[in-house]
Order: sequence, then C-alpha cells, then structure tokens
Amino acid sequence: MKTLAVGLLLGSAIFLDFRRGTEALQTGAILPNADEPLCEISGQELTLHKAMGANGLLVMFTSNICPYVLRNQARTNAVCRFAQAHQIGVVLLNSNEAERQSNESLEYMKIYAREQGFSWYYAVDQNSHLADAFGADHTPDCYLFDRESKLVYKGGIDDNPGNAAQVKVHYLQHALEAISTGKTVTDHQGEDVGCSIKRM
Repeated sequence: MKTLAVGLLLGSAIFLDFRRGTEALQTGAILPNADEPLCEISGQELTLHKAMGANGLLVMFTSNICPYVLRNQARTNAVCRFAQAHQIGVVLLNSNEAERQSNESLEYMKIYAREQGFSWYYAVDQNSHLADAFGADHTPDCYLFDRESKLVYKGGIDDNPGNAAQVKVHYLQHALEAISTGKTVTDHQGEDVGCSIKRM
C-alpha cells in the first residue's frame, strides 16, 4: 500500500510538471509578464516591455546546447536580424533552470552569444517563470507579438527544424514580414519541435 501511495505521488508530480508547460498562449493573447525584470547577458536589467519595438516583439525560448537550437542557429540569426531591421524587438530567453549551474549558466550564455554574434537581447528566465507564463515547452520555441502586444504567431522557425535544406514553409519569416508591413498574419502556428525546456 505504501509503495502504491508513493507511486501515485510520483505520478502526480510528473503530471503536474508536464501540465505546467502545456497551457500555451492562444492567438490574440496579450504579452504576459511584460514588466517582469530579467537578467540580460550585458548585466543590465531588462523587461519584455522595454524590448518591444515599434512593430512588435519576437520572444524565442532557446538554449546554449540543444541540438535543435544548434541546427537552427543560422536561421535564428537570420530572422532576428530581419526583425531588428524592421523595428521588431528581439529577446531570446534561456529557461533551462535545471541546468543553470552547468551549460546553461549566465557565463555560458555570454560565451554562446559572443560566438554567435548576437546583437539582440539574451536573458535568463529565472525559475522558468516566463516559460510557464507562455506555456513554452521546447527550444527553439517562438512567440511573435504585434505592435499592440497581441500574439500573432507561435511555434518553430519553419516546417523542418531538423534539416534546413528541406524547409518548405518559413512560418516565422512570413509572420515577421506581415507585421512589419501592417498586414494580417495568416499562419498563426507552425511546427513545434525541439528539446524540452529543463525546468526544476
């Protein structure tokens, strides 16, 4: 009986942890926790509200070591540069709190950003708080908000995160182009594949 009770408790804990990251924002939702202070790799305090550009904000949950992130790095840099050039703010968030003392530490984030030539914000999501608020589960996982702070796209960068040579639909790029010209985003959700966010 004792073994059964322990098993049920463990099962409940696993279920709760799984559910914590599955209540994803829906299209039209307002940017959550916009004024929550974040530690950015520059050492300065940042908020999502501060990072918002005239045409919107791209928030991407990422990692220093996830194989999918590494395969997507050239594509990440391309969409982030496009966003910046079109007055769309960019914030990359590292929510892997369970690995904060190793490869996902602030120091490793600084090294990774320098190696990749980041010219946009890269911040620690302490205790995966924003990942929970967004319902983000994977890296890379993208959320695009328009100039009114409304969610217009969520998901991956394109339809083939594992192989850039086989991409057929550039979901995020199309959404960025739309909001930068005041048009309506037609594809609100793209492929969502990657490494799981490592919560505590």
